[in-house]
Amino acid sequence: MDIVILPLHSISIIAICIMIGALLIAYIKKIMTTYALIIANFIIFVLSVAYPLYIIGARPEYFTLYPGLGFRSIYLSVEYLPQIYTLFTSMFVHGGFAHIFGNMFIFLFLGMAFEQRIGWKNFLLIYLITGVCGALTHSLLNLDSATTLIGASGAIFGILGAFAYSYPRDEVVMPIPVGIMFITRIKVIYAALLFAVMETIIVMFDVQDSTAHFAHLGGLVSGVILAVVLVGKQGQKTDQATATVYYDLSQVPKKKRIDFSNLRELATTPELKEELQRIESETVLQVRDMWLEHFLEKTKCPKCKKSLNHHNGKIWCEDNHFKTKY
Repeated sequence: MDIVILPLHSISIIAICIMIGALLIAYIKKIMTTYALIIANFIIFVLSVAYPLYIIGARPEYFTLYPGLGFRSIYLSVEYLPQIYTLFTSMFVHGGFAHIFGNMFIFLFLGMAFEQRIGWKNFLLIYLITGVCGALTHSLLNLDSATTLIGASGAIFGILGAFAYSYPRDEVVMPIPVGIMFITRIKVIYAALLFAVMETIIVMFDVQDSTAHFAHLGGLVSGVILAVVLVGKQGQKTDQATATVYYDLSQVPKKKRIDFSNLRELATTPELKEELQRIESETVLQVRDMWLEHFLEKTKCPKCKKSLNHHNGKIWCEDNHFKTKY
């Protein structure tokens, strides 16, 4: 059996350089990997609109002429194995604006929060491995198929699964498709369970909608497994030594030291007490500040029970019933 190396157009090579370059720039400039991946995905999407045959690829019957950068199950055969690199490139390719917008919208909130929790190294490792696992899960059930598999969904489901295992009570902003699509803040464990149930039902009833639902499930399960190995429950292996400080121009620098004694009197419910304990024990500065902001938004004036204002280390009641610093 002859080994077949399919032709790679210069546009495809440029796209691969963009994928790798975005991650290298993120590493050198200490930009969040989540941002780098989103930007790279949108740049590749623009290229796919201009050059669909070279980025997305042709229909199955013409795939040897225009393979594109999507992954095809047939590439797992010995004959076409040199195209195995598309397991990576396919994660950056999307088939339409709705496809990429939906994926990147979810990934922005989910990825940003989880990367801040575990650091860029573990985050990128989980993203890439679960993306590959998702594609392989789909492909093992469709061997010898030349249909293109594209999109970051498997990797995003992988991040969701890992996040849900490691920090199940963290809250994230997610679009929830229940009849209609609505955006809400939800505990990540509930989001993972909801999507796992939905994907399982779709697979059980063999719904044909041009979506690789087995890739979603493969990504989700592999994400949980990787979280067990790399992160642990409640991020037990995450500490300040592995944390990365990101240069984010949209963020106002926060205080490094906090006087928690003045905040304890505002923790008037079990939920707020639990959140404050989490803030006190958090070693990653950006994560601590994120939870502190969330905590302060829930606090009430001890006297009038109205919401409190806070800015630059000061907390106060609009009616001057209460004032303190932290």
